[in-house]
Amino acid sequence: MSKRKGQVVQDRKMKWWREARFGLFIHWGLYAAPAGSWDGKEIPGIGEWIQSRAKIPVGRYERLAETFNPAKFDAKAWVKLAKDAGMKYLCITSKHHDGFAIYKSEASPYNIVDATPYKKDPVAALARECKKAGIKLCFYYSQKQDWHHPDGSGNTWDYNPDKQDFNRYMREKALPQVREILTQYGPIGMIWYDTPQNLSRAQTKRFVDQVYDVQPTCIVNGRAGHGIGDYRSMGDNAIPPGRVEGDWETPATLNDTWGFKTNDHNWKPAKGLIQRLVDIVGKGGN
Repeated sequence: MSKRKGQVVQDRKMKWWREARFGLFIHWGLYAAPAGSWDGKEIPGIGEWIQSRAKIPVGRYERLAETFNPAKFDAKAWVKLAKDAGMKYLCITSKHHDGFAIYKSEASPYNIVDATPYKKDPVAALARECKKAGIKLCFYYSQKQDWHHPDGSGNTWDYNPDKQDFNRYMREKALPQVREILTQYGPIGMIWYDTPQNLSRAQTKRFVDQVYDVQPTCIVNGRAGHGIGDYRSMGDNAIPPGRVEGDWETPATLNDTWGFKTNDHNWKPAKGLIQRLVDIVGKGGN
């Protein structure tokens, strides 16, 4: 493919994302249950990192699933909230660093359908509502870190890093799960990878190619690793001082954390959020 033709294909692929400018990022998983505290102590740091910050053993942390029952989950209300705010896409954590899948996964029983009393797939409901509302459904997927799996990265309190086989983890869990989220819910707008750490270029390429092989028009964010991806992701809440060329985004929180924390009341005022949105979009970002 010629360079010019390749750019035309890329422009066509990115068209919806460039026009959207504003999306909803939802971090939701087992970490919402302890809500920032463990054994009666408030754990510093962002809510979804509580297992790592408190060095919670896998055996104890996974028991959170036994009572995780979001009976009041309302996909229609979530999607309506996004649409009413002017958002054009919705990105939800299919699997965060704790290894728990918020959708029905055949690759791992550690998921909301098989491991919790809820027994339903909230992502399937979100997919239906997003389709009705004209909202692009997108998925976050933690490709390197998995504190629950003995071959995933990040859990040094339960597992010996020197004995881990990450390629086996990729083969048996990570790549199959990426395929699942790309095949079970219709057209997906974007896969949002995170914390590539020491992934090799070849490993990164396998994660990105998995997306393109299944859904060639699906966008891959800039945190896949090694500069591979369709656009650049700035640091969390980071806004560049001036206009940035090319496609880019700022992922931003409404308070100080992504995952729910009971004691984080540092909510950004509406005026400030609107100013940030205008600032980012005015500089060419999402």
